[in-house]
Amino acid sequence: MALSFIKPFISELPGDAITENYSRQVKNACFSYVAPETFSNSKWVHKSPALITELELEHIHDDELLALFSGQNLSVAKQSYAMCYGGHQFGQWAGQLGDGRAINLGQQIHKGSMWTWQLKGAGPTPYSRMADGYAVLRSSIREHLCSEAMHALGVPTTRSLGIIESGKEVERDMMYDGNPKMEKGAIVCRIAPSFIRFGNFEILAAQEDYTSLKQLADYTIRHHFPEIVSTDKEAYIQLFKEVSERTLQLMLAWTRVGFVHGVMNTDNMSILGLTIDYGPYGWLEGFDPGWTPNTTDRMHKRYRFGQQVQIGLWNLVKLANALYPLIEEAKPLEEILNSYDKQFGPQFIEMMSMKLGLASKGTKDLVDSLVKQLSVLETDMTIFFRSIMDIGPDDEPHEMLEKINPAFYEDPDEDQLESWTKWLLSYQKTMATDMNDGKARRKLMSQTNPKYVLRNYMAQLAIDKAELGDYTLINELYTLLANPYSEQKDMEKWYAKRPEWARHKVGCSMLSCSS
Repeated sequence: MALSFIKPFISELPGDAITENYSRQVKNACFSYVAPETFSNSKWVHKSPALITELELEHIHDDELLALFSGQNLSVAKQSYAMCYGGHQFGQWAGQLGDGRAINLGQQIHKGSMWTWQLKGAGPTPYSRMADGYAVLRSSIREHLCSEAMHALGVPTTRSLGIIESGKEVERDMMYDGNPKMEKGAIVCRIAPSFIRFGNFEILAAQEDYTSLKQLADYTIRHHFPEIVSTDKEAYIQLFKEVSERTLQLMLAWTRVGFVHGVMNTDNMSILGLTIDYGPYGWLEGFDPGWTPNTTDRMHKRYRFGQQVQIGLWNLVKLANALYPLIEEAKPLEEILNSYDKQFGPQFIEMMSMKLGLASKGTKDLVDSLVKQLSVLETDMTIFFRSIMDIGPDDEPHEMLEKINPAFYEDPDEDQLESWTKWLLSYQKTMATDMNDGKARRKLMSQTNPKYVLRNYMAQLAIDKAELGDYTLINELYTLLANPYSEQKDMEKWYAKRPEWARHKVGCSMLSCSS
């Protein structure tokens, strides 16, 4: 069976009347036609066996996929396109943005579900502005590994089928400090039910193109929210409600695993509540609600870990404004936004109770005190929550402290030991009255708290090897992160705090949007 695509997005929505590929402002259109560039010296870096199996693509030969990803054989992907969207970047309206280096090949239907295939880094589009449309190996490895790692963690995400080196050298100024250098180019094949973002609606509303706005909303409901059977404005209210609820669940999932996106602009917010556009992301090392991995966000920390939920709400307000012309009533939108705000608190406590292995619902005080306690001393979030799995109802205070000690980046002083002891005793007391017995508690915690996450220093080690032509560490990390909740005794070296050499190393602590 040969690979083939369908084209509902371009057949059902208005397209750009201009077919030439040059940077421009696009009006009254949801997309522009553009073909990927052809790369003749490309080669495989890594494929995702899990996604290949999931989509039943084992029959597609590696050479066929390589030819598709590198633009050497686009006969199965005629009429490829780049999407038009706008967005608010760091709180300011940025106008038209669009797929500046992402080209959509089309959609596939597999077992009743629709999947869009997209090449990231395949060349310039009408939305590239002053950029070249390419991506580098460094950022492509990060996106490929993180997409699949997040899926294995149970976090809604776009997926990555594979990554190739394009064979083209690309100039990048990684830290925006006036020191550009040539880097290896790469292309990632991203796959998702849809890549529609908040910004797709925002640009049409900003252009006052309400006809196209309605067409896009109807398309989104028809293909991605078929459960919405209402008509007229009620359908759009239901659409916004669904998007709001999915966004909240995504924010809770990020919080559960300690993930920081780094650049939550509205053009990076999926209408389906997926994690999209992996750039300067990171996982918490020391638990710090004020941490952001993005150098661009270093001063104002708009997208810091502790504010992601509120930024999700802020972005939903902008989507509500974009949908308002189709609804013409503010009250139902305001009610949905208020519900998002009200639901987070109780759902956060419920999620944290699961991380603690507790069935009890009256754990707010315990959770609130833990959040404060984690900030008293630099404490690795991932290791801490795996460590407390071993705490038993009869442990003495010094035994409990010994069990969580591997999570600390430095030795606690007397006051810190005292405050930790107080919290651990409270936790132990709650365990004693909880409905979950020791076995049930441990099972819940082992399914909620990952043992392995893609720490930035791990990704950087894989990048360093790959830039020398060695892809073995990419494969090792992919295999590790495919089962993040499993013990994997042979992989224990990755169950460790960030090494001190990585604390301030470029690529291991702060990252830029350069890719």
